[in-house]
Amino acid sequence: MILPINIYSDDILRQRAKPLKGVDSAVEKLIGSMFESMYNASGIGLAAPQVGHSLRLLVLDVSCVKNYEGEKPMVVINPHILAVSGSSEMEEGCLSVPGVQGDVVRPSVLTLKYRNERFEEQVGEFSGMPGRVLQHEIDHLDGTLFVDRVQKRDRRKIQKELSALASGIVNASYPVVVPVSKLY
Repeated sequence: MILPINIYSDDILRQRAKPLKGVDSAVEKLIGSMFESMYNASGIGLAAPQVGHSLRLLVLDVSCVKNYEGEKPMVVINPHILAVSGSSEMEEGCLSVPGVQGDVVRPSVLTLKYRNERFEEQVGEFSGMPGRVLQHEIDHLDGTLFVDRVQKRDRRKIQKELSALASGIVNASYPVVVPVSKLY
């Protein structure tokens, strides 16, 4: 089922998500809906808070990105970054901040402990696009948006678009949730 994406000014995007204690049929259904919603919006990553669920759960699939065609889709539950190294800058966008892009500096490599869709503990090292998407989505689980990481001088360039989103003016090709308080 395609779920609407919560946008920029929604309070759930600013909260720290709660850990999952396991995977049941409701979580399995949510995972499936998250993948379907992400693909429908032409995204490569999606965190549960973006679809209205304050859970430490994210999905990603970078196989549509050049040079990553062989990457398998991932389900990441209760991620914990163990180590980071290096640094790289790249332009990012977000399904919860439609129409806005900005350069973000992030570590270029991360070591991550997490649970997969069967709730089995995993540890892996990620770099390149998977590493960047993981960090972006983990930020969502901590209540941080990529625009919070854009340098101040660049943030001024996107402030008009952010203000429009905050006032409920959204132009997206996929279903979104505009917070009720923004409609009045």
